[in-house]
Amino acid sequence: MPNSKRIAGLVGPTMIAMLVSEFPVVQPHLYDAQIPPVVYLSGVLMFVAGLAIVRIHNHWAPDWTVLVTLTGWFSLALGLFRMFAAGLYQRGAANTGGTVFMALEGVLLVVGLVLTFKAYWSR
Repeated sequence: MPNSKRIAGLVGPTMIAMLVSEFPVVQPHLYDAQIPPVVYLSGVLMFVAGLAIVRIHNHWAPDWTVLVTLTGWFSLALGLFRMFAAGLYQRGAANTGGTVFMALEGVLLVVGLVLTFKAYWSR
């Protein structure tokens, strides 16, 4: 549990800050000119973060700590996809509507809020 709280204390607020800062209402043109090298770089960073989480916290317990593990695996997988298919990811993101992005970011924001709550305010 201490590792879960430490990781959630880093991942939760980071997710919240990233998601709120890139939300289309806050920065509507942030992703208008994505280029494959930037997609690749963000993939490398996501892969490293995900791998670090999975190496330290690969627990499949039926409680909130599974969100930490799922966050690690999701980051690792998405990072690999962005690294090996940066152009495909870029084209797919360009063809995806704003409503879909807002819904996905809303779900991820809830995960970030839960992780933050569990890390800092939960017993």
